[in-house]
Amino acid sequence: MKYAGRLGRIFKQYCVSYFMLSFWLLTFIVFLLIPIISAIVLSFTSYDLINQPNFNGLDNYVQLFLGDDVFITALKNTLLFAVITGPVGYILSFTLAWFISDLNDYIRPIFTLLFYLPTLAGNVYFVWLYIFSGDSYGIANSWLIRFGLVREPVQWLTDPRYNFGVVVVVLLWLSMGAGFLAFVAGFKQLNPDLTEAACIDGVGNRWQELYHITLPQMVPQLLIGAVLSISAALSVGIQPMMLTGMPSTDYSTHTLLLHILDMGNNRYEMGYACAVAVVLFLLMIFSWNIISRALTRLSGD
Repeated sequence: MKYAGRLGRIFKQYCVSYFMLSFWLLTFIVFLLIPIISAIVLSFTSYDLINQPNFNGLDNYVQLFLGDDVFITALKNTLLFAVITGPVGYILSFTLAWFISDLNDYIRPIFTLLFYLPTLAGNVYFVWLYIFSGDSYGIANSWLIRFGLVREPVQWLTDPRYNFGVVVVVLLWLSMGAGFLAFVAGFKQLNPDLTEAACIDGVGNRWQELYHITLPQMVPQLLIGAVLSISAALSVGIQPMMLTGMPSTDYSTHTLLLHILDMGNNRYEMGYACAVAVVLFLLMIFSWNIISRALTRLSGD
C-alpha cells in the first residue's frame, strides 16, 4: 500500500506529462515493439499465412546459413552496400554541411535545399534508368559510343560487372537525407565563444578546430546521422529493385530486404522471412552500438 500510494502521488503530479507521452508510447508499442516481438517469435516457426504457425526451433536459421546460397549472396551484398555507401554517404553529408555552414543566411538554405532535393523527389529512378539505359539512346552509352570508347551499348543494369556500381552511385546521390539536415542544424548551434577561446589557446587551422571544438559539440547530431546512415545502408532494397529488377542478374544486387520481400510476399514463407528480418535487425543493433560507443568516446575526449 505504501508503494501504491507513492506511485499514485507521482502519477497525479505528472499526469499531464504522462498523457502527452501516451500517444507516442502507444504508437511505439503498436507499430514497432509488437512487430519486432512478433517477428522474433515467428522466426522460430513454419508459417505460410494460411495454416497455424508450427514451431520448428532453429531450422530457419540453420537453413539460412547452411542451405540458402541466395541468403549468403544477399548478406554479402547488404554488407558491401553498407560498408561502401554508409561511411561515404555519412562523411559526404557531414562535409557538405561543413562547407555550407560558413555561408550567409540567404545562400545557405538554397544549397541545403539543392543537396536535400533528391530525397524529396518521388520516383526519381526513371532518370537513372534513362542515363544507364542498355541501348544506344541512353545518355551514358550514347556518349561512350560518340567518343569511340565502346562499340556496342553497355548493359549497365543487367550485367553483374556494372549494375552493382550503378546502384552504389545512385545510393550516394540519395544519401543527403535527414542526417544531412541534422548536421546543418548542428553547425548552426555551435558556441562561437569556444571557437574564439580555442584560437586564443593556439588552435591554428580549421582541421584542429573541427576535431577539438566542432565534433565534441556535435555528438548528438553525429549520433543521429550515424543511426540514420546505418539504417539506410542496411535497408537497401527498393533502389536496386527499381534499377536492376527483382531478382537481378545472378542476384548481383540482391539484398536482405529484397530476400525478405521475396520469401514473404512471393513465396509466403513468413517464418523464414522473419528469420531473415531478425538477422537484419541484429546487424543494425550491432552497428548502432559500435557507432554509439565511438561517438561517446569522442565526446569524452
